[in-house]
Amino acid sequence: MHTTPSPDPAATAHAGPDTVAVPAPATPSDAPGEFVPLADPYAEAQAAAVENLLRCWARETDAHAPADGVLAVPLPASGTALTVPVRYWSPTGLHRFGTPRLAGAPLSAPPVDAVTVAALLVRETAGGRGDHGADLVARVADSVRRTAAILRDRPARPLRAHGAPAPAREAGAAGTDLFLTAEQALVLGHPLHPTPKSREGLTDAEALRYSPELRGSFPLHWLAVAPSVLATDSAWTERGRPVTAPRLTARLAGDGPAPPDGYAVLPLHPWQFRAVRDRPETAALLGAGLIRDLGVRGARWHPTSSLRTVHRTGAPAMLKLSLALHITNSRRENLRKELHRGVEVHRLLRRGLSRRWRAAHPDFDIVRDPAWLAVDAPDGGPVPGLDVVVRHNPFRPSDDVTCVAGLVAPDTDRPTARVPRSRLAEIVTRLAGRTGRPRGAVAAEWFLRYLRHVVRPVLWLDAHAGIALEAHQQNTLLLLDADGWPAGARYRDNQGYYFRESRRAELDARLPGIGARSDTFVADRVTDERFAYYLAINNVFGVIGALGSQQLADERLLLAAFRRFLADAASDPALRHGPLPALLLDSPVLRCKANLLTRLHGLDELVGPVDTQSVYVTITNPLRC
Repeated sequence: MHTTPSPDPAATAHAGPDTVAVPAPATPSDAPGEFVPLADPYAEAQAAAVENLLRCWARETDAHAPADGVLAVPLPASGTALTVPVRYWSPTGLHRFGTPRLAGAPLSAPPVDAVTVAALLVRETAGGRGDHGADLVARVADSVRRTAAILRDRPARPLRAHGAPAPAREAGAAGTDLFLTAEQALVLGHPLHPTPKSREGLTDAEALRYSPELRGSFPLHWLAVAPSVLATDSAWTERGRPVTAPRLTARLAGDGPAPPDGYAVLPLHPWQFRAVRDRPETAALLGAGLIRDLGVRGARWHPTSSLRTVHRTGAPAMLKLSLALHITNSRRENLRKELHRGVEVHRLLRRGLSRRWRAAHPDFDIVRDPAWLAVDAPDGGPVPGLDVVVRHNPFRPSDDVTCVAGLVAPDTDRPTARVPRSRLAEIVTRLAGRTGRPRGAVAAEWFLRYLRHVVRPVLWLDAHAGIALEAHQQNTLLLLDADGWPAGARYRDNQGYYFRESRRAELDARLPGIGARSDTFVADRVTDERFAYYLAINNVFGVIGALGSQQLADERLLLAAFRRFLADAASDPALRHGPLPALLLDSPVLRCKANLLTRLHGLDELVGPVDTQSVYVTITNPLRC
């Protein structure tokens, strides 16, 4: 295990001694494939969107494999049905579909496109759900258009850290940032979401600057904030000494804007400043001189897969910015409780929990969010949209680290091919060729290592501390060794923690007052539901589905391997207080987030009580089939 030396406090900042170092750099096993222009990007985008909608419908209705290989989608409100050829039926839900047609339509009729499929499905739900139904259809159209633009305009070569082109397969060469390359690789987005790339509010020119898939980059918009309205907290340390959040942002500004004496500099996304400057509370603060506009200045930052978290190669921190765009199921503005939560979790881990966790699982850690800045109104209330999370950046440019979603996502050369390729497929295929073993055997071993490095540490944290992580595929960062095997993992997201209500006293003893401002304690029943969805259904079943749909392994064998893993976990004394393994093994059904229905109900996952932020449905547990 490589240990990163303590950085020079005069030049960089460090989140503290309890973060786990990334394994030593190695020439990565593989890199995203070279870009090949598509003959018809719009057709590819349409096909991908149709598949997403049909997968959502199949999951949310708990559909079963059709005996004749043709899926029938009844549409009684429209007096018809869709007939859809099934290319691949996935036990875990990552189905592949051919072109749908309206039942009884002549063969000369054009195939049904994504907007039509969306409109037909909306009509089946309680009168179309009014404005929410129309909004869904509009977002499907927007997602298709933006996906086509990404497939058409995505540069043929990834960018070096300082903007110069570099061949994709020169991974590890000087100037290449592998973390950033992986963050920019999630081209189609969530395969079980109806509008994965909808970004209503961005112009086409803005999309070029602000989209990770198009390898955009931009300088930040800076504000100066008077001390009387500055809200901030920091648990960031350097060599054991605390560092304030204003000091961190001043360093990250570099030679950029200089604030008036006594003011702190606060970075915003440039789009966000234009969105908030005319809000009454922001305009009043600007008018009073309590916040001052310093303009767009300084070095260029790169959007990561979440769009609003930005990265700069070599910087000690990433910045999680507010962005008032509706992306997937939420408007992405930071909430004050989330800012508190990130610092709180960092402090909790440093109270001895991290040392125990690392002793059991030395290659897993949380990417910490140990500092933040925000603005309060003169009456003391938070001003929405004017805030930033300072996130520790533990990754060197040569570290081969990728979010799981990007690893399993189809390449851009033919994203809707009958057998799509992904970086994971390239890794498994190359390992099989090198070792002379069948691809299925290699895929199974890769999967078992993934369970050991990703799933078991997450189960440990729940069992020992009563903390469940919202470890979906985009929040899970996988570290790969030089051959492509899983070598460790990191979790990121200051939103995604569930403190079990049944463990409140224990957690409060670890960190007195925990949860008072972060609103993180959740009833065990809800915690179990969300934990099972994010870790098992979204993450593990998603990996199984990718390996199956890309014809790398038999999903039934991988499900059997997952059952054995869970049985071992359920009987392991080290995990005896964690209920998830037994729940997954014993329950004939599971509760699953329904992204299509959530959008049809117009819900925002960041608003309201945790148990009502999304629509959940009951599906058959594939581990029991």
